[in-house]
Amino acid sequence: MKVAVVLEPREEGGLMVYVPSLPGCISEGETILKVVNNIEEAIQLYQHQ
Repeated sequence: MKVAVVLEPREEGGLMVYVPSLPGCISEGETILKVVNNIEEAIQLYQHQ
């Protein structure tokens, strides 16, 4: 499943990522690689709710 994600820098450092089409599917991390891995996991968990 492909979905669009939005990456935003956090004021305190790192990044926040969310999926506009999946309400509440949000994650964060210190690097782009980490947020991509985190949001992939969050999407899988969201789909299995």
